[in-house]
Amino acid sequence: MQTEFDHLAALAGKGRISRRDFLGRAAALGASAALATTLAGKAFAASPVKGGIIKAGLQGGESTNSLDPALNLSQVTYNFCKQWGEFLVRLTPEGGVENLIAEEIGASADAKTWTMKIRDGIEFHNGKTVTAEDVVATLERHADEKSKSGALGILKNIKTIKADGKDVVVTLGDADADFPYLMADYHLVIQPNGGKDNPNAGISAGPYKVAVNQPGVKHGGERFANYWRGDKAGHADQIEIVVINDPTARLAALQGGQVHLINRVEPKVVDLVKRMPGVSIENVAGRGYYPFNMFCDTAPFDNNDLRMALKLAMDREEMLDKILRGYGSVGNDFPINEAYPLFSTDIEQRKFDPEKAAAAYKKSGHSGPILLRTSDVAFPGAVDAAQLYQQSCAKAGIKIEIKREPGDGYWSEVWNKQPFSLSYWGGRPTQGQMYSTGYLSTADWNDTRFKRPEFDKMLYTARAELDQAKRKAIYRDMAMLMRDEGGLIVPFFNQFVDAANTKKLSGWVKNPNGEMMDGYALCECWLNA
Repeated sequence: MQTEFDHLAALAGKGRISRRDFLGRAAALGASAALATTLAGKAFAASPVKGGIIKAGLQGGESTNSLDPALNLSQVTYNFCKQWGEFLVRLTPEGGVENLIAEEIGASADAKTWTMKIRDGIEFHNGKTVTAEDVVATLERHADEKSKSGALGILKNIKTIKADGKDVVVTLGDADADFPYLMADYHLVIQPNGGKDNPNAGISAGPYKVAVNQPGVKHGGERFANYWRGDKAGHADQIEIVVINDPTARLAALQGGQVHLINRVEPKVVDLVKRMPGVSIENVAGRGYYPFNMFCDTAPFDNNDLRMALKLAMDREEMLDKILRGYGSVGNDFPINEAYPLFSTDIEQRKFDPEKAAAAYKKSGHSGPILLRTSDVAFPGAVDAAQLYQQSCAKAGIKIEIKREPGDGYWSEVWNKQPFSLSYWGGRPTQGQMYSTGYLSTADWNDTRFKRPEFDKMLYTARAELDQAKRKAIYRDMAMLMRDEGGLIVPFFNQFVDAANTKKLSGWVKNPNGEMMDGYALCECWLNA
């Protein structure tokens, strides 16, 4: 009988039978009324329901936020752009690439010329049809240093971009087998004329049209009637993001029913959340990490002995246990972990060693306190992490002075502007993209000012290398150089820990590419009927 119930559930999930028919056939198979009703609730929850308004309470919004996708930085803009924006491709939970506006992507034998066929019939929110010329203009704008795009680093390798009928042809300076993954970067929202006319207009071809834009307060969208994937996303009539940077207030909003979803649940309260009726913790491991960033070109961090002292003074195991409560894994002072397919497992794990840290600190010649900036919005538990680090540094005779910065303005005034601060990275789908975005000498988001010509050369070589074994060896050399001479301290890689009201909401899919289903939770979940 179980097989027959499974078949019924499958039919219901595909919308091929009504709820009434399901109940009748379940009863005929011998199910009680109570059991049939329970089974129906589970079966029909698998089928998207249209209507209503889905609300999320998110950390990571500031009054300085913009709709210009080139400037997407923190969690609110990251999540909101996935609602109104559409991309050439997107990453799948399994680690592959799904074609969106790009119907097909092909490469020349040497992986230097890439051709993307633009799908017919996709409409922008302003009624204009998406064309190859719009895609060309989008890539051109983000490749222009004047745009200040977060995707600038990964587009440096592009030499020419042109439209050829329905095709977009991109020629690279060096071969890059990972090119399709680059096109999934969350800054590369396809806009009319690439956003060159008005990048802040919030017009693209995503499932929702921008209806509310109050930076640092609230953002909202209304379902786009002509969305080309209407059966796959955009189930609610409206979506709303309420900026709630305080973790306690965010949790209270979920518990009180003001929102259906929240991001960045602090690991220290996960067990409490699990006991809340109708609320589920949605956690998934991925490539994200919470670094302590030092500017390699700014005193006193321009001294590698000092940088090494600060790395050796990090008690990673204690940090993982007390800050992430085990919802993560220890880091090793480079931005790559086992989630990447070409990760080298033979690199020695750096451990807390106050004696060696003290010796390196003495060798550096530095004396006096070192200022470390942090904020609640850097990552869950960031202030506690700074204080714990202060204590481990003290065991090596290193004095850390902590400055707690306000959340509003942290990403615009502290991150990538101050020489020693806490941050977060969501990771990228490939090692080449991660290094290109944050650690290439010319990258706009090089937030440790790690600028080494030999590292850049290795990166270019790795991106062009089609032999996986050779590429893995190059990535290992890059990791070692960064680990031993870079400005990055990585105590741990985090899990994405979100929470959802599962009594009211269905459709959640675990996605290791980013929080909130890689930003798609609002448009791909639905309210239960």
